[in-house]
Amino acid sequence: MRQTIFTTLLIAIFSLSVCAQNIDTAKLDTYFKALETNNKFMGSVAVSKNGAIIYSKAVGFADVEAGIKANENTKYRIGSISKTFTSVLVFKAVEEKKLALNQTIDKYFPAIKNADKITVKHLLSHRSGIHNFTDDDGYLTWNTQPKTEKEMIQIITKGGSDFEPDAKAAYSNSNFVLLTYILQKCFNKPFNKLLAQHITQPVGLTNTYLGGKINTNKNESKSYRFTEGWKTESETDISIPLGAGGVVSTPGDLVKFSDALFNGKLLKPESVEMMKTIKDHYGSGLFQIPFYNNIGYGHTGGIDGFSSVFSHFSDRNISYALTSNGTDVNNNDISIAVLSAVFGRSYKIPDFSTIELTSKDLDKYLGVYSSQQIPMKITLSKNNKTLSAQATGQSPFPLKATAADKFKFDPAGIELEFNPTEKTMVLKQGGGKFTFTKE
Repeated sequence: MRQTIFTTLLIAIFSLSVCAQNIDTAKLDTYFKALETNNKFMGSVAVSKNGAIIYSKAVGFADVEAGIKANENTKYRIGSISKTFTSVLVFKAVEEKKLALNQTIDKYFPAIKNADKITVKHLLSHRSGIHNFTDDDGYLTWNTQPKTEKEMIQIITKGGSDFEPDAKAAYSNSNFVLLTYILQKCFNKPFNKLLAQHITQPVGLTNTYLGGKINTNKNESKSYRFTEGWKTESETDISIPLGAGGVVSTPGDLVKFSDALFNGKLLKPESVEMMKTIKDHYGSGLFQIPFYNNIGYGHTGGIDGFSSVFSHFSDRNISYALTSNGTDVNNNDISIAVLSAVFGRSYKIPDFSTIELTSKDLDKYLGVYSSQQIPMKITLSKNNKTLSAQATGQSPFPLKATAADKFKFDPAGIELEFNPTEKTMVLKQGGGKFTFTKE
């Protein structure tokens, strides 16, 4: 759940007109085959139009060690997309008059700082000021251990407040853990039953539920990171994220959920409009996720080695979802490719070919580079025959040579092109182009 300066939530922003057309499924299949063959992505995607699936694909393994291939019903932890489900439940509680958006949370959590000022709406829109517990340095030392409600409230209470309620917006998983507890109290039911009663059963989501210990015998996938092969990631105990990040699902179910939500089958239209109302980049369980001039609404997710995104484009009645249990590319590029196919835009089959360089070959690139365009420096170093880059305040990342003086880092969509004679380096990412000079 931690982002670097190189990551982005947006799929693409341009001012060109596009329209949906028939999908070239053969080309998309070739695209995903290239990802799978080169160990760049494991996961699944689905696209629906007018409520019907028009493309779906699953690649990679649900369990690498056991050799279990993923299929379209393989279930993935969807991380923070869970927040959209939780938000729907909150608005359902509001519609049933079990909860009010403007009521303060001191009734439920009197020990939390500013509880008498923080409202349910502030929690929904990340305007509470409550510190995000997953940002704590020690979080990864205890996230695999079960926690009770009392323990989680103590952790959140101890984290304190980062700003006055409603002064600004800042993403905090703490908000939606607290909303989970509020929902359980006002409905007098556990979150998993609320999810089933109000969302999954009415919509017919057969592969969506609050997760637990990953069970590959139930077609649940494990998650991985790629370091000279797929390595298993640890499992966050679901008692910690709950409605902030504990749901498991499939892309097929996510587009079905998306279609139901935005077509008025789960909430009243005015509730959906409140969810979509954006202030300081945040709605209530939704973000704007644009693709060129088409504005979509959805959410992204990430937990352990899992990553996900869903978005709905109401003007075309198109829903898109991606779930992944392992990636060595920027999943944003995958979303762009799939949506380009859907909206009739061009995209390229990725080329993952590389060249071999000696340790001595790398010497001409080493040093500290700075730019007048952006306020950061990038240090280039080497470890044997691998060139690494490290931006100010960030962890180093390895680069792969693709041609003479050209390198890339696929997980963040970064390309670096050097001119050793002029001692310059050009960084390309997400359509941006920045020139750096060696100091």
